[in-house]
Amino acid sequence: MTNPDFDLFRTSEDHEALRGAVRAVAEDKIAPFAAEVDEKARYPQEAHEALVASDFFAPHVPEEYGGVGADALATCIVIEEVARVCASSSLIPAVNKLGSLPLILAASDDVKKRYLTPLAAGEAAFSYGLSEREAGSDTASMKCRATPDGDDWILNGQKSWITNAGVSEYYTVLAVTDPDGKRGSNVSAFVVEKSDAGFTFGEKERKLGIKGSPTRELHFDHVKIPGDRLVGALGDGLKIALRTLDHTRVTIGAQAVGIAQGALDGALAYVKERKQFGKHIADFQGIQFMLADMAMELEAARQMVYVAAAKSERQDKDLSFFGAAAKCYASDVAMRVTTDAVQLLGGAGYTQDFPLERMLRDAKITQIYEGTNQVQRIVMARQLLG
Repeated sequence: MTNPDFDLFRTSEDHEALRGAVRAVAEDKIAPFAAEVDEKARYPQEAHEALVASDFFAPHVPEEYGGVGADALATCIVIEEVARVCASSSLIPAVNKLGSLPLILAASDDVKKRYLTPLAAGEAAFSYGLSEREAGSDTASMKCRATPDGDDWILNGQKSWITNAGVSEYYTVLAVTDPDGKRGSNVSAFVVEKSDAGFTFGEKERKLGIKGSPTRELHFDHVKIPGDRLVGALGDGLKIALRTLDHTRVTIGAQAVGIAQGALDGALAYVKERKQFGKHIADFQGIQFMLADMAMELEAARQMVYVAAAKSERQDKDLSFFGAAAKCYASDVAMRVTTDAVQLLGGAGYTQDFPLERMLRDAKITQIYEGTNQVQRIVMARQLLG
């Protein structure tokens, strides 16, 4: 008798068909521009348009709002396959999920319909405003404040490290709504629109990697937010934010797996062609052992991400542990695999003639954002200790 739990470890035919479709789009429409996107630190508009045209722009949006209703694993596969050729471009579907998931988890039907429908249609992108200059890992210490104004709110403050800021039309922003309230229960979530008066952006950050994805500060100067843009209940913002991260850390794990796969693919192609001492360097046992370790750790990371994605889809109680573990392990693996891939190419790996050095730089951020890997270990330990 088949145990249905074992389906965790086998992707369906639909998932593999999806992988093939995304890979074709990524290789044809995204990969040719990846180097230029990185070199010029420009937004990957070609990828944006290709993802919209193929319904991979925000595949997680439920069908009732015009989306394709991709499950958590399918969304991870989209992100993984895009990241395999361009990490900057993979942040388009990843951050669309991050920015809009608080609505899916907690917003009213009216708010969901108003904002998820244009997202699903590819007419608007979504970003997420949680971190601040002095409130990174310690999110509860945020200073951004929303003050009541009749039925509406006045938003003042700033947010830092916001992915795709300036490109996205919509932003889920967390702000303190009860300054005297209990820490962690005094924050609420709102949707801010790019066109709101008083809402501006800082300069683009100059970054080590993911250069094609603009990262900016958000600035709020007496921004009036209609009361009907509240996401979830008043005071539930931080709870919603943490629930969101439990799910979206899995997508960062998927991004890390994609980057690592792209690096392994590049290294394999090179060692099969490069000759030294009269034979292909792939024939040397030392090289073979490196490749074996890279592939072994990559497959372990992929399985962790896929299991976590299945748990995300079911909203299992142990998702916090598995989401943190998948993100942490996969991103650490991505750093090791990309570092070894550069090593396998020798001097060539250190040049921009090959994409490996870009992948190494891109991999680093996966250990940092959506919670540093030190924070992931805190999350896991808390789950273990009850």
